[in-house]
Amino acid sequence: MFTLDLRERPFTDRGSRLLVTAGEDGSLRVARALYETRLSDTTVIRGLRLFDGSRELPVRRATPDLIEFEGGVSLAFADPETLALSGSGAVARWDGGEVAVDGCVTFDGRRLERDVPGQAAARWGEWFSRMPAVPEELRERAEMAWWTLAVNLVRIRGRESLIPSKYGYVGLWNWDSYFHAIGLRHAEPELAREQIRILLDNQRPDGLIPDVVHDHGVLAETTDLPRSDLARLAQHVGGEPIREPVPVTKPPLTAWAVWKIHEADPDVGFLGEVYERLVRSQEWWFARSDPDGDGLAEYLHPYSSGLDDSPIWDHGPRAEPPDLNSYLALQYDRLADIAEVLGKSGDATMWREKAQAVVDLLVARRWNGTRFVTPQADVRTPLDLMPLFTGRLPADVARRLVDDLLSASFWGERPVPTVAFDDPRFEPDVMWRGPVWLNVNYLLIDGLRRSGFHAEAAELRERTLAMVRDGGGLYEYWNPATGGKATRATTGFGWSAALFLDLAQESSPNAPRDSAISSLATSASSSEAPGSEAIAVTTNVLPEAERAE
Repeated sequence: MFTLDLRERPFTDRGSRLLVTAGEDGSLRVARALYETRLSDTTVIRGLRLFDGSRELPVRRATPDLIEFEGGVSLAFADPETLALSGSGAVARWDGGEVAVDGCVTFDGRRLERDVPGQAAARWGEWFSRMPAVPEELRERAEMAWWTLAVNLVRIRGRESLIPSKYGYVGLWNWDSYFHAIGLRHAEPELAREQIRILLDNQRPDGLIPDVVHDHGVLAETTDLPRSDLARLAQHVGGEPIREPVPVTKPPLTAWAVWKIHEADPDVGFLGEVYERLVRSQEWWFARSDPDGDGLAEYLHPYSSGLDDSPIWDHGPRAEPPDLNSYLALQYDRLADIAEVLGKSGDATMWREKAQAVVDLLVARRWNGTRFVTPQADVRTPLDLMPLFTGRLPADVARRLVDDLLSASFWGERPVPTVAFDDPRFEPDVMWRGPVWLNVNYLLIDGLRRSGFHAEAAELRERTLAMVRDGGGLYEYWNPATGGKATRATTGFGWSAALFLDLAQESSPNAPRDSAISSLATSASSSEAPGSEAIAVTTNVLPEAERAE
């Protein structure tokens, strides 16, 4: 079983907003993850240390189920709001408080009478028993990924939502949820469907699916943006500023994700439940996000692309990179697949025709004979290659894109950079301006397969898995030069975990699943001295959610 470093990988639990992290001085801090709020502003326990007399008991090891201190003391979650210390003869001290580790008590002295470490080990053992099977050489990173998906589950507006990260992304983001669902579909298909339902239940009457569902509501237009985001965009996006409300969403991949779930766990009822809403979403893009009326949709806001720091936005807040209409073409094909299952053959025929029409228009207007171009943006990005995702390109165009992917512009030991290696704007450590992102690689792998380039897809898959395996963690994005975490990337990132699991499980459907369970059982049996009892540290009284300034 992998260990937690209490920095990149905090001690936390499914459903809990609490994170236990270690400071440079060795003490522990407990903070609460809230939407658009820094952890430094939500600290509920600071300077936590354990002592046996005058001797400090340092942390010996941290695993998903507990933190072990020297002297036989451990810390575990009794429930999402309650941390419990187990052992005897020690004293826990923190800034403003102290409690003896003898019995089971909360911060205010209430007692708990439970085997908290044993229950935590059983809970995690059951979760790991459902982890998708992967090759042994990928198992440690896969366990970390499966743990990441569990701990990133929190309740938002009363529903269990998989957030991108408890470090800075406490909300249910639009396309993140589609990628999360792809990772969950193999073992938790109903939970995967729930992520789609949450977004569609917050769909606007005009068909727009909002960008974020968060503790205070939804983010669906620029009037909903926090001030910190407006300031960042004003600094980054060139050209005229946005002067009126603009819709904010994410790339249209809903039907694609719905079909991925259906392939793993068929549910015709769910397809019928979401079909009309998927149609409304697709129609929104052409009715409301094609201001020049040329039949090709465009992003009206950087956030709607999901690549808000990309150089494609350096010349203004609107752009039409070729990925968007590639997604929309594929969405038509997925609507056709769903319509066929639902017995709507007329709809299916119509959607297939529309898919081909979008691809034909994309080739006619955006293919320059060498590559697909983004009007008013000459930067080279893998979005140029995304028309492969349609599976409908003329053979010579598809071959040219694959040659471009395999060229020195995009190929290396750790492909694919989000700005071409040989583009002057390539910055390997800066968000969306050079680092490798797993969702981009995953979409390209999917597109290569759909376009018939299976060997190239397999090679990109293997290099992507190796980068994650060797890189140290599940990051938001990777530096392609070092293979490690890019400086400002968030850790414990949901879609990196989900997509890594999906890619990893393909090659080993019969790998054993019991090593995580046995290691947790061993951890539980060795963490508590005979006859010891538990002390609970509860955080039932915590500050209300506050929007970040």
